[in-house]
Amino acid sequence: MNKYTVELMPRAYRDIEEIYAYIAYEKLSPENAKGQIDRIKKAILGLDKFPESHQDRTAGRYAGKGYKQLIIDNYIAIFRIDEEKMRVLVVTVQYQGRNI
Repeated sequence: MNKYTVELMPRAYRDIEEIYAYIAYEKLSPENAKGQIDRIKKAILGLDKFPESHQDRTAGRYAGKGYKQLIIDNYIAIFRIDEEKMRVLVVTVQYQGRNI
């Protein structure tokens, strides 16, 4: 089984930081924020195996451009696969209710 390298693009890093800040400070729940971020990171790192098995992105600005999506609780990680370099590039992580 071939493993892919999973890379987060700068926007994805910012998105994860913003998710943490929103839950920890706006919702006043640092414990829940940490748990949510841990689940997001674990799911994203799991893309090293069989990333092609995930759904194609069919809505929003990433639709029809070769992007895939990973649903994690109420969040969506959008990524593309670089087969040549055996890597997965996570471009953004957003709340499902947003139009991305």
